[in-house]
Amino acid sequence: MSTTIAELPSIDEVAKHPAFPTAIWQLEPHQSGLLPVAANRGGPLDISWEVHGDGPIKLILICGLGFFKIAYQRQTAYFGHVHGSKYSVLILDNRGMGGSSKPLMRYSTSEMAEDLLEVVDHVGWTGERQLHVVGLSMGGMIAQEVACLAPERISSLSLISTAAAIENTTSFAENMVNRITMLLPKSPDRSIRYAAASIFAPGYLAQPDEAEVPDEQTVPRCRIPPGGYGRFGSNYERFAAQEITKQQDRDGFTKKGFLLQLVAAGWHHKSPAQLKELGDRVGRERILVLHGAEDGMISVPHGRKLIEYLQPGQGLIVEGLGHAPINEKTKWFNELIDARCALGEKLSGR
Repeated sequence: MSTTIAELPSIDEVAKHPAFPTAIWQLEPHQSGLLPVAANRGGPLDISWEVHGDGPIKLILICGLGFFKIAYQRQTAYFGHVHGSKYSVLILDNRGMGGSSKPLMRYSTSEMAEDLLEVVDHVGWTGERQLHVVGLSMGGMIAQEVACLAPERISSLSLISTAAAIENTTSFAENMVNRITMLLPKSPDRSIRYAAASIFAPGYLAQPDEAEVPDEQTVPRCRIPPGGYGRFGSNYERFAAQEITKQQDRDGFTKKGFLLQLVAAGWHHKSPAQLKELGDRVGRERILVLHGAEDGMISVPHGRKLIEYLQPGQGLIVEGLGHAPINEKTKWFNELIDARCALGEKLSGR
């Protein structure tokens, strides 16, 4: 019998789990900082960034709505630590989240893309066809804007679980129920369970914890706590532990910052003509579009439209996959991005 959302452990139970204090991996960056950006765009405001690894392949992982940069810890560990002599991985907190500033102003995905490019320039990644850009959800929207602003700098572009514009793909009644459900006040338990049910494919949450946790032998430059990194009983418990930790950071995670990012994602729009131009200028063979057929956050018709309009070199609609391949299919996803980077490097003559 499958486990229902209501039967999953409470946040109190998750917080008392022995593995809870080790849910966030202590991956030591090779570089890090707080960069003032947007001086002529309503700023300055500070962007918190890190580079993991010191290899020649420059990989950027762009956060989605409400993400802290640690959301990519499985990819950061793999590319920036296990393969840190091959890759340099840039992660950052978008404006409104984590260690970055949270100014009260209109946010947009294009402004966030300009923030990112200022950080990229700051770390010296200014070469032609040098950047391997990966964006998930709202991060994929920001990645589209980066590609529009600097197509000649893109070596590969991976658009994951994202959209050219958020559209209603359900019936009127279903859409109204979804909107009301999203806006209703929720207890912390209900909030995290609701998010989990939207993000992950059915069945994933109740499965045993699949994360490959770091240890001294497998992941260099990672501080190992006494007793090592613990394992949870289920994938849901690991997700919930990371969400609880994030939401306990009262300075890093604020309702204001979340809503301002939500506005940016909701107003993102790229027309078919803009996407055609993006594909022409970046090069379609350099582009991946990936969407899960079970995505409950950004429904699969959005991914199909992105593939139709962009005509990417690789377009994947994956059965049984939800919104978060970075967690649901970590090994497969990392290997896919590895292959996309290799193709980008080859197309760039390296």
